[in-house]
Amino acid sequence: MTEPEITEEYWLRGPVPGVPALLQPVAHALLQANEEINDVLEEFDEEVLWEQPAGVASVGFHLQHIVGVLDRLFTYAGARNLSMQQLKYLSEEGLENEKISLPFLLDNLDEQIQKSIEYLKQTNPSTLTEVRAVGRKQRSSSVLGLLFHAAEHTMRHSGQLHVTARMFYE
Repeated sequence: MTEPEITEEYWLRGPVPGVPALLQPVAHALLQANEEINDVLEEFDEEVLWEQPAGVASVGFHLQHIVGVLDRLFTYAGARNLSMQQLKYLSEEGLENEKISLPFLLDNLDEQIQKSIEYLKQTNPSTLTEVRAVGRKQRSSSVLGLLFHAAEHTMRHSGQLHVTARMFYE
């Protein structure tokens, strides 16, 4: 029997090409979350995608929420307001929908993370301390604050998804 190959975490794999040095931790966290989510859901039973064991958020919710939050936070970082489509997506996060499959949600996650990495590559480090308004109340943040929050929020929900998914494995 061979030992399983141990893959180093993204932050130990070196820089993500094209991403400014100050934003490497954001890129590493997003790529790590994507990898871990896909690994934990590799054999996940899609029949329980929307179940909430012990009242916790469903796996389906976490997948939708990570995508939505990344989209919204990167929109704010770009000094843009949310679109009607983004607001509609927000209102539907976590609503059970039998038409939404696990592969569809995983593809959306991968696509959003790739869009986020591309955004990071285009971010001028000199803009990181620029003030950005967030949400309807226009709370003050910065480009770096929004991007850092996108990374830590993604990892938080990745961990919650991991625990929820594990509740369904024997």
